[in-house]
Amino acid sequence: MNIENLKSQMRKGMLEFCILLILRHGPAYASEIIERLKQAHLIVVEGTLYPLLTRLKNDGLLTYQWQESTAGPPRKYYEMTDIGRQFLSQLTASWQELESTVNHLSTDNL
Repeated sequence: MNIENLKSQMRKGMLEFCILLILRHGPAYASEIIERLKQAHLIVVEGTLYPLLTRLKNDGLLTYQWQESTAGPPRKYYEMTDIGRQFLSQLTASWQELESTVNHLSTDNL
């Protein structure tokens, strides 16, 4: 089994969750989201992020608004919807259950 492939699959599975965690603090544009992910050591390129943001928007979890920028062209700011906040709450609960399970199994308390 290729560990790099498995790590890549795990990161892909967490990406939506991480994006929603970032946007829970307020609106952000794609470059800000990418920078926050990089700071968290989750490297993502625009070609991966934009389709995911579009899918989250189409699912009703995000909305966006164009805003003028003093440093260039207008920017598309993404923001969570009420449905997105509910979904994030459910994802957080699922993550906590999974984390608890993994922690329990990793401590050899079987």
